[in-house]
Amino acid sequence: MMKRILVSGSSGFIGKNLCQALSRGNNQVIEIPSSSEFDLCDNTKVEKLPEVDVIIHLAAKSYIPESFSNPRFFYQNNVVSTLNLLEKSRKDKAKFILLSTYVYGNPQYLPLDENHPRNPLNPYTQSKVMCEDLCQAYARDFGLNSIILRPFNVYGPGQLSSFLLPSIISQLNKEEIFLQDSRPKRDYVFIDDLVEAILQSIEVEKEGCNVYNVGSGSSYSVSEIVDMLVQISKSTANMRFANVERKGEVLNTIADIKKINSDLGWSPLVDLQEGLMRTYNSAKK
Repeated sequence: MMKRILVSGSSGFIGKNLCQALSRGNNQVIEIPSSSEFDLCDNTKVEKLPEVDVIIHLAAKSYIPESFSNPRFFYQNNVVSTLNLLEKSRKDKAKFILLSTYVYGNPQYLPLDENHPRNPLNPYTQSKVMCEDLCQAYARDFGLNSIILRPFNVYGPGQLSSFLLPSIISQLNKEEIFLQDSRPKRDYVFIDDLVEAILQSIEVEKEGCNVYNVGSGSSYSVSEIVDMLVQISKSTANMRFANVERKGEVLNTIADIKKINSDLGWSPLVDLQEGLMRTYNSAKK
């Protein structure tokens, strides 16, 4: 049966990949590319959007350094856009899917399950926690069915150069790869696997608000990632680290993905070696 699906943030890294996948199915996709083209914080505009069956809310201001310099803008944009789309979901009786983020701060235990306390360490993550709470409130007060996905470190072809992996790949042809800190370990999830988790979220019938981690269940340090990319590219660049620790740095994250596997039947299909190879080959082209 054809579904009418609204995707906010459709021109972003995740949005582009998701909309390509949705267009291959029997779906009518309504794309909202960016805030410059459509202001999701203007509820009079949101109310005039076509009626839909599913809303997938990807759009958000997400650059953490900017969230410290302009916190009011981050809170207003991320929270109000979510509130307006939740209202639309309520009126349309549509399923709501929110792409959240890593919300756990410094882990109290590993791997991190969805019940681990949320501990945002910056205004961006705090805004996402507020958006999650709105989803929970709409489930409680109006019976709105929603799914919150908490992706760990997403990567893949086409990601912005400001992210870690593209910045390493851009330095492979130089004499030296220069990075800040070799130690932080992250759980990496390939873009295709995240898209598949969103697609399965559309299909699953679950009452209320359900929260899922999206990760691989393994973690790798920055220096391990560099080593793998150097091997893949056959680079002769030397590795150098400034040994500068970022404000609020978390040294290790590992996602517990048992819940999403049990409820949605999802598990990652692309391992890190294959994902890095695909990302490197795409960048080389």
